[in-house]
Amino acid sequence: MVFLIQQTMQYAVPLMIVALAGVCAERSGIINLGLEGIMIFGAFMGVIFVRVLQGAGWTQDQGQLMVMIALIGAGICGMIFSLLLAFSAINLKADQTIGGTALNMLAPAIVLFFIVLIAHQNSLKINGAAGSWFMLSSEDFGGKAGGFDSAVLNVFLNNVYLTTYICVLVFVIVSVFLYKTKTGMRLRSCGENPQAAASLGINVYKMRYLGVMLSGLLAGMGGFQFALTIQNCTSSGQVAGYGFLALAVMIFGNWTPLNIAFCSILFGLFKCIAAVYATLDINGDGVYFLNDLGISPYAYRLMPYVITLIVLAFTSKNSRVPKAEGIPYDKGQR
Repeated sequence: MVFLIQQTMQYAVPLMIVALAGVCAERSGIINLGLEGIMIFGAFMGVIFVRVLQGAGWTQDQGQLMVMIALIGAGICGMIFSLLLAFSAINLKADQTIGGTALNMLAPAIVLFFIVLIAHQNSLKINGAAGSWFMLSSEDFGGKAGGFDSAVLNVFLNNVYLTTYICVLVFVIVSVFLYKTKTGMRLRSCGENPQAAASLGINVYKMRYLGVMLSGLLAGMGGFQFALTIQNCTSSGQVAGYGFLALAVMIFGNWTPLNIAFCSILFGLFKCIAAVYATLDINGDGVYFLNDLGISPYAYRLMPYVITLIVLAFTSKNSRVPKAEGIPYDKGQR
């Protein structure tokens, strides 16, 4: 059960933070279909940051600090990459769907080019480092911490990536920013009625740039988190469709953070089952129930995507899409 919870967290957290990235952009009025591409770029840059730090002499003792720096660096690079979408959608008033699709095509091309240039192969792995370099251990807390027993420690603090909790913290901070601060409310107003927002003195262009940049920051961080936890510290020019799955989670979650968190855990659970069903011992009794059912492994792998289609079919009609989403803002328009 501990293994199932930890693995579900690994699959759910990247989905959660990237889905919130979509919310930041769309609440400001910009459709960001380029989440997949930004994740790919963020994953690559995060791996590059760690390799540079390792080349500078950093060792396993600085493993936690390395991934924290790499996570921030990946987010900043994702934010810079997202400016391509912001400029085309806001300044040039180009079709936002095409702009996002262009990012999704551009990112893997750039990343694979540099991976082959650096590593002479199709994937780039963090130098000589196992995932354990970057994991927390119950030994770091003396077996107990703050009155929690060892069972709780095993779930939340043993063999868990520090970046997982950093991403959760960032998710909470950005959610509070969007819904509890004056700037966040101004940003959301630009996705509902930009003309009305402008009449109150709000700079719609700046708010939309802020929304897209926040979106790029979160998607870049989510991309590195994916590469670190799911791809075993590797960048390979793809993120297994996670950017598109995050869009589905965003729609299913109705563009609200709390619903997105719940949906991410649900989808993360199905992704986890699809990945580890053959060795999943839920009760610790040596019985691999899901494997013993005799169901084709392809059925388990299809499950997250089938669930996505079913959920979207039943929930998309009730979705509260930002009214001005995807509509270019013209300052002279009334």
